[in-house]
Order: sequence, then C-alpha cells, then structure tokens
Amino acid sequence: MPSVAVVGATGAVGELMRQVLIERKFPFKRIKFLASPKSAGKTLTFDGTTYPIEPISAEAFDGVDLVLSSTPASISREYSPIAASAGAIVVDNSSAWRMDPDVPLVVPEVNADALLQIRKGIVANPNCSTIQMVVALKPLHDFAGIKRVIVSTYQASSGKGATGLNDLDAQISAIGKGEPVPAHTAHVARLAGNVLAHDWKLGEEGYTEEEWKMIKETRKIMGDETIQVSPTCVRVPVRIGHSEAVNVEFHRPITVQQARELLAKAPGVVLLDNPAQGEVPQPLHCEGQDHTYVGRIRPDHSVPHGLNLWVVADNLRKGAATNAVQIAQELLNRGLLGRR
Repeated sequence: MPSVAVVGATGAVGELMRQVLIERKFPFKRIKFLASPKSAGKTLTFDGTTYPIEPISAEAFDGVDLVLSSTPASISREYSPIAASAGAIVVDNSSAWRMDPDVPLVVPEVNADALLQIRKGIVANPNCSTIQMVVALKPLHDFAGIKRVIVSTYQASSGKGATGLNDLDAQISAIGKGEPVPAHTAHVARLAGNVLAHDWKLGEEGYTEEEWKMIKETRKIMGDETIQVSPTCVRVPVRIGHSEAVNVEFHRPITVQQARELLAKAPGVVLLDNPAQGEVPQPLHCEGQDHTYVGRIRPDHSVPHGLNLWVVADNLRKGAATNAVQIAQELLNRGLLGRR
C-alpha cells in the first residue's frame, strides 16, 4: 500500500479529495496532509482519525509514494518536481503541467494508458470543463471520428473556489432581502441575476485562458491534434455543476440512436435523455455525484454528420477531486506506485 500526501488539503478541492478517498476506500499505509503556513499546526479529521496539518516543504515528501495536489500553479511549479524527485508520483490539479509534453494529461475513462509514460513523475488533472466534455465525446469519437466541436459552457460560481461561492451567496441573499448588493470579490462583475462571458484572464486573439484550455487539452487527451474546438466559456449564477452545450461534427455518419446506445454503456456517463418527461441533465442532478450526465441528443442538420449534446457534471468532484483520485486508483491498479 502506498504512503500518501494530500497537498492543499484544506482548500475546497482538497477537502473533497479527502472525502473521495474515504468514499472509495483508497488503501494507504500512511497519509499526511499539507497546506499553506496559515493552516499548518491546525488539525483535521480524516476517516475518524485526527491528523496534524503540516506546512508544504521539501522534507514533507520524504517516503511518500503518491501526492494528490491541489494548489495554485505557482506552488505546483515549485513543489511538484521536488515531490517527484523524492520518488513520489504527483497527481497535480493545477494548470502548471497540463500542456507539458512529458506530463500525461489524464481522464481515466478516456486515456488511462497515458499513465504508462510518466517521465517527470507528474500526472496532470485536466481543467474541469474539459474533463466532462471528453468523457461524453470519447465513445462518439471512437465510433465516428470527431472533426469539429463547438462548445458553450455554463460554469458554476464554485469554479472560483470558496470565494466564488461566497460572492454568489452574499449577492443572492441581499437581493432576496431587498438590500444593496455587495461588491463582487471573486468574479469580474456581479454574478447574481447575471451572466459573465469574460470571467477569466484574456489570452490570445480575445479568447480567455479557460477557452484555450478547452482547445488544447481536448486535443491532448483525445490524442488527436486534428480536432477543431471552438469554445465560449461563461459563468452563470449556479453554485455547483458546470453545464455545456456541445455541437459536434463527425467524419463519419452517426445517428441519435447510435449515440444514445454508445453513451448508455460508456464508463462514467449517465444518459438522461427524455425531454418529453422532463428528464434532461441539470446541475442539481449532478451535485455530489461523480458521473457525467448527457442528454438532449439531437441531430444538427446544418452539417452532413452532426449532433448536439447537453453535458453536465459536478465541477468540484468529477471536474477535480474525483478525477484525481480515479487517476490514483489507476496508478495503484497498474502497480505503478512505489516503483520510482
């Protein structure tokens, strides 16, 4: 059994990583929890046992086989290589390593075999919006070959962490009481009663960093640089659960019924596609769940081989913590831990 360290253990994703480790009964011989200096010295309870919170340091990784890390990218760039040099495999949730050609970017339902080549001792956990989309696209790509994807996201405030949730909750509370809406702190503008199409740092050609992540990460995970991706990422006043309208053009014919059959048996997917009975994916369905929900599958008649999908998942669980723990389970099942 591996020795495990959870880095960023007191953050929103770190807390969920701890919860998912317990839910999935992940085996370990030792476990430790690391966080920033402001949390060091405090304690936390994990599966009925109290543990001290240790500060992140080079020495903290001695004897550790597996690191589950959720920190800002700057911290990851400093400490993930240190942990890897100490012999651990690091499953990193930040954006620091995702596009490094020597670091696998993994969604276990899609490309688990990428774990067979971990050159730097680091495995990257993809962006939350990318994860749920590729889980839904993988079985369809295998069948008909994806040519182009147009995706519009409807992303929850929790994508900004606890401060994002606090922003939205305070604004909704004030509106409900007829009080002045407090100033925003996490988002670029007021979110309650609003939609934000610019809630990320701008990158090249007017696309946000979030949109470029979806373009580049999708190609890397799917192992196909020819896939064209055109994203528009939007923040909406939802607490938990990202939704995506996904339009897909394929190289080969695929019917709605074939897509439903493929998705119904795809790993990690829940097919919820009966709009006449009100059965379509909603953020409320996915909160606290590890699956990716897919529905509203319908033909796109504007191209020869096109489909429209509606895809919803819990951005904190499947979009972050659960996917990281699933990667750890794959590493354990393949006998890759404790060998470096």
